[in-house]
This record gives sequence, C-alpha cells and structure tokens, in this order.
Amino acid sequence: MGVEIEKKYRLDEISTARIVELLAEFGAESRGEEFEENSIFGGGVLDRDRAVLRIRKTPVRTLLTYKRRIPGIASVKQQVEFETEIADASEIEQIVAHLGFEARVVYEKRRRTWKFREVEVVLDELPFGLFMEIEGSLTAIGEAEMLLEAEDLEIVHETYPALTANLGKRIDGRVEARFED
Repeated sequence: MGVEIEKKYRLDEISTARIVELLAEFGAESRGEEFEENSIFGGGVLDRDRAVLRIRKTPVRTLLTYKRRIPGIASVKQQVEFETEIADASEIEQIVAHLGFEARVVYEKRRRTWKFREVEVVLDELPFGLFMEIEGSLTAIGEAEMLLEAEDLEIVHETYPALTANLGKRIDGRVEARFED
C-alpha cells in the first residue's frame, strides 16, 4: 500500500515567481512541465469507501490511480494511493465505465515539477487558480516549507476534484474545469 503525504498551498503570481526563484537558488532539479486532463470516477464501491479512480492523460502517458483519504485534521493530507501506467487511455475508460463507474469531475492542469531535497514540489495552474503541493515525509515537507518561505501561504485542504466540483461548470452530468484556449 502506498501512502501519499502532501501539503497544498494557494498561490498568486508573485508567490509563484518567488518559489521558482528559491527553487533555482537552492539547486532544485526541474523535472519539466506537463499538461494534464484528469477524470475522476465515482459510483458503487468507490462511493461506499469514499474513494476515487482517476485517469490522468498527458501528451506522453496515461495513469490510472486509486485514492482513499486517511481521516485526519492535520494541514498535511494523507491518503492511500495506488497508481499504474496504462497503455491505452480509451480502453481503460471503457473498462472503468463497464465496471459501473462514471466520470463525475474533469479538470485540466498545467504542472511544473521539481525534485527538491527530499520532497517533490509541484506548481499547478488550474482554470481557477495557482497552487503548490509539497510531497514527502512530514519532516521533509516542514523543511521545504521553511526554505521556500511558504509558512505564511494559505493552506488548501480541498482536493482538486473538490475544488473543481465547487468552481467548475456542470456539463453533461459532470463538473468540468477546462482552460479557455
């Protein structure tokens, strides 16, 4: 069982630029930038267990992820997570649909990723805002937060699917947040 431990912050353009500057100063390793389309599925056992299936499509790969939140009140989110790469996005979408799960939330994201000391730092742009996530051990997250001057940033407890559900547009029975190109 994998456990994802991460902390999420709301950013603005100024704080985003400062974090990029600090990552460069500390010699963080850039892992590149990707565009993602994320589809979150629910229904059946997923609803019962308060879990989700996610299909994440990027220009170079497709990932299938199962996530179930570990209850807690800390500012750091912890959840059970299993993830695997899928060879054919349309086939996995058909499998998931035939299992009775339905896409409830779809959101797009532009993500920049860095390896920074013992954590992964991502800067995400979604149609409704800018965010940073720091993923690693609790100790490593605390150290990165201090070095990146993030202690006073607004902490976000909601997941991107929950934010999309509140801020997206209802289309064909699901909620979507897409960039207007």
